[in-house]
Amino acid sequence: MKRIRVYLMCLFLVMTAGVAMASSSWLQKGTDALKSFGQGDEKTAVSGTTTRLPMADVIAGLKEALTVGSGNVVQQLGQTDGFFKDPQIHIPLPEKLATVKNALDKVGMGSFAGDLELKLNRAAEAAAPRARDLFVNAISQMTFEDAREILNGPEDAATRYFKKTMSPELADAMAPVVDDSLSQVGAVQSYDRMMGKYANLPFVPDVKADLTDHVVDKGMDGIFHYMAKEEAAIRTNPVKRTTDLLKKVFQ
Repeated sequence: MKRIRVYLMCLFLVMTAGVAMASSSWLQKGTDALKSFGQGDEKTAVSGTTTRLPMADVIAGLKEALTVGSGNVVQQLGQTDGFFKDPQIHIPLPEKLATVKNALDKVGMGSFAGDLELKLNRAAEAAAPRARDLFVNAISQMTFEDAREILNGPEDAATRYFKKTMSPELADAMAPVVDDSLSQVGAVQSYDRMMGKYANLPFVPDVKADLTDHVVDKGMDGIFHYMAKEEAAIRTNPVKRTTDLLKKVFQ
């Protein structure tokens, strides 16, 4: 009797399978959609046909994308004029030196301020490559939950993650490089010459500025600005997916 009951139950399931599959197709699509956003164990990507990737591959793809993107950014900014000739991230003089620049402009010595501004940008360009290893380290320490939040987040989710996790470390790493670079590119000497000319003008207030802190802050702003653009491009632009894994994950 027990075997008969089992047989009848199996027969009932087989007979109703077609109806169940048809009526639950929307459920499967919903499940796939959730998985495509990293909510399940696999990522489903649809482009003509449906392919499944283990979540480990999805996370590996994300990390690879971020490694490629950060490498592109520091390479771009670390070359000559990477900061200086880019209006979006060009480093101006510190606000405290605006008074100095205006005063020198009035007496025909504005070139001293212009020379210093150029050298501040040169110092940032020299320091930018230092960020590469820090990005790689931050990416390697990314947890499963971090990766899932980034996959589900906005186009700059990874950039926000980097700002939160590596800003203090990046600032600490860049500061000595910027400090050395300011001397090597002649920024310190240029600053001293400019301030000497300014001090000889009558009735001007005393002004001082921390060049290292200024270049580090503006340099980090430039790095994260382009990291966000690179991240968005990898997510949306197929041309930016330069490896097979990136093409699979972000198709």
